[in-house]
Amino acid sequence: MSAEKVSSFRTKKNCLLVFRNKKINVFDGAEGVISAFSGIGYYFDKISYIAYDRAEEIVNALRDGKTNYENLYIFCPFTMDNTLKAFLTALYSSEFDGKGIMNSGTDHVFMLYSDKENELSYDDIKSVLDTKYGRKYEKSYIKIYGVSVSRLNSVIYQAKQKCADVDFSISESYGDYRIEITYPNSISKEVFDSVIRTVVGGLNENIYAMDDISLAERLFQLLKLRRAKISVAESFTGGGIGKKLVEIPGISEVYCEGLNTYSDVSKIKRLGVKQFTLDRYGAVSEQTAYEMAEGLRRENGSDVCIATTGLAGPASDGSQKPVGLVYIAVAVGEDFSVFEYNLGGSRENVTNTAINLALFHTYKLLK
Repeated sequence: MSAEKVSSFRTKKNCLLVFRNKKINVFDGAEGVISAFSGIGYYFDKISYIAYDRAEEIVNALRDGKTNYENLYIFCPFTMDNTLKAFLTALYSSEFDGKGIMNSGTDHVFMLYSDKENELSYDDIKSVLDTKYGRKYEKSYIKIYGVSVSRLNSVIYQAKQKCADVDFSISESYGDYRIEITYPNSISKEVFDSVIRTVVGGLNENIYAMDDISLAERLFQLLKLRRAKISVAESFTGGGIGKKLVEIPGISEVYCEGLNTYSDVSKIKRLGVKQFTLDRYGAVSEQTAYEMAEGLRRENGSDVCIATTGLAGPASDGSQKPVGLVYIAVAVGEDFSVFEYNLGGSRENVTNTAINLALFHTYKLLK
C-alpha cells in the first residue's frame, strides 16, 4: 500500500513536538503555541516534550509524526533548525518554503522557533489548514468594559455549551476587553444567534460595541449621533483622554477643548475651582472633580465635559490619601456624576485604567 493511501486512512491530524533542555521544566513558550493554536480553531492530538540531546528519541518522534499524523509542528531553538530540516526533508521527500512550511502533498510540517521571531504566523498556519480541510470561517466581535474575569469566563463557558464549534479569543487592556468570535459558516444562523444572545445577556451592562472599535471611537459615534460637543479637563491623566479622542479622524466635529490642569493654581484660574474646596477637601476629591467639570462646562458651554483628578503614584501627595485614589466627573448637559475608584497596580495601570473608565462612563451616561 502506498504512503498516500496510508495517509488517507489516518484520523489523527495534529502533533506538536517541543524540543527543550531537559534540565529546565518550564514550558511557557510551548503553552503560548498551544493557546495560539486553539485560538485559530485547531487542536493538537498529541504533544510531546523531547530533550535536545536524545538523538534516538528525536528520530523516533519525527518518524511517529510522519507515520501517524497529517500535520507535524516543530517548536525548537533556532540552533536545531538546519539539523531538523535536513532530516525532515529526507523523511518527507519535500522541501521547506521561506516561512518554514513543508507541503509534501498529503502532509504538512510547520517550523516554529522558541528563541527568535518567527516569519511563520498563526494566520499562515490557519490559512493552510483551512484550505486543506475546506473550512471557512466568519468572525464577529464584542467589546466590553469593566467585567470581572470570573463572570466573563462563566458567560463564555455557557455560550460554548450552545455550540462547541464557536471559538472565543479574548484580549484585555486596562479593563477593556476585545472578544473575537470565530465560527464556521456551516453552522446555522439560529445556533449562532443563540450563542450571541448568551454572551449579550450575560454581559449586557458592560457591552459598548458589537464590532471591533475602541471606546473612544464608540464615544465619538455617539457624540455625532447626539450632535454633542465634548471638552476634557485632566489632572493626573495628563491629556490621555484627549489624546485617545483626537487620534480619531473627524473628531473636530465634536471635540471642543482639552485642558491639563495639574496645579492648584491652574485649577483655580482655568476652571474656577474654589480655593476653599482645595483647602478643605484637597485637589484629589469628589468636590474638586465636580468643580473642574462644572467650570469647564460653564466656560465653554460644551454638552459633555469630563474631569479627572487622582493620585497615580508612585508616592502620595502628603495628604494621607492612598495612591490609586481616583475621581472622574462627567457632566452631560446639567446632569453631573462623580465616580470614585481605588485602583491598584503601577502608575501606568492607574492612569490608563482611569482613562478607560472616564471614556466608558461618559459613553454610558450619554447613551
